[in-house]
Amino acid sequence: MANVIDILKERGFLAQCTNEEELRGLFDKESVTFYIGFDPTADSLHAGHFIALMAMAHMQRAGHRPICLVGGGTGTVGDPTGRTDMRKMLTDADIEHNCECFKKQIARFIDFSDGRALMVNNGDWLRKLNYIELLREVGAHFTVNRMLAAECYKQRWEKGLTFLEFNYMIMQAYDFLELNRRYGCKLQMGGDDQWSNIIAGVELTRRKAGVPVYGMTNRLLTKSDGKKMGKTTGGALWLDAEKTSPYEFYQYWRNIDDADVGKCLALLTFLPMEEVHRLSALKDAAINEAKTVLAYEITKIVHGEQEAEKAKQAAAALFGGGSKAEDMPTVKAAAGTKLLDVLFAGKIVASKSEARRLIQQNGIALNDAKVTDVDYLVKEEDLAGGEAILRKGKKKYFRLVK
Repeated sequence: MANVIDILKERGFLAQCTNEEELRGLFDKESVTFYIGFDPTADSLHAGHFIALMAMAHMQRAGHRPICLVGGGTGTVGDPTGRTDMRKMLTDADIEHNCECFKKQIARFIDFSDGRALMVNNGDWLRKLNYIELLREVGAHFTVNRMLAAECYKQRWEKGLTFLEFNYMIMQAYDFLELNRRYGCKLQMGGDDQWSNIIAGVELTRRKAGVPVYGMTNRLLTKSDGKKMGKTTGGALWLDAEKTSPYEFYQYWRNIDDADVGKCLALLTFLPMEEVHRLSALKDAAINEAKTVLAYEITKIVHGEQEAEKAKQAAAALFGGGSKAEDMPTVKAAAGTKLLDVLFAGKIVASKSEARRLIQQNGIALNDAKVTDVDYLVKEEDLAGGEAILRKGKKKYFRLVK
């Protein structure tokens, strides 16, 4: 079997790694216990977490043991990485609820049977720490000037970095030490924006436990222009079907830029790399085949094969000229009703002024015909067969029903 580092490199995951030669040798000789942390900032994981989950799944398939660490402790502080303002403080009840939601979602990606993976909550140890004992055991190993130089804190200078958030790096580093002591964990993984925090954990664990441990980061999920992928007009692209429907999820990936197709096929599906290269090489109109495969494979991983098939059929019906798409978000509409009112009442837009602006800017189409009149009334013929397909912008579709 190929070394998992080569697998991660070939698929485009690997960004940075501490002592790659040593880690490669470790992977060759034993099953390595590693961890990735997920802070419960919401009640669902999103597309940004998806790449980390896929990296974890590839590691497990290569014979290594994942620890999925949910942040019942670190979630009380909040990671300042990539933030220009302080995260909203969550209640203990919110944190507990979000952790439970994360556990259910992660189980779709990782096999926890027969001890092949562990689900752990860092609240089990962080919430029990004595502050003075922590300062004496851990604080002496961190220099303030080095912490201040970390990339994860730089964006906070203008508005100010609170002492609460300043402790986040220490807490995350302590997690690695504790996981090493409890489970023999030898590797921390995470997004490339976590490099400073990961290095802190590696160094602390080496000093306190006296054993070699390692850090490795995966690339972040970004578009070809460098902007983050997984953002929709409604916010994040969630992995929870109640927050982002399987059809909407499918459509997001079906409509990504041509330049991003190959990267996403490699990172976000389990397709063999030979097939990834074949699909990535398609040009012009043929690239739509690759996008359809991409959308189906990702939706299958996140929502299951049945939901992926339904989303694919709904999209095919729409783009093939049909009007039936039962798996699109459904909105009630009646003949004689102002379309503007339908948009607002159906929560397709946040306000009637937004609806007017969209219509004026050719952003609304009904059954593939642009609507240009802000006072347009839904007609009986629009609802032929009892339904119509409404498009908002270029990519968002809704099913209007009587």
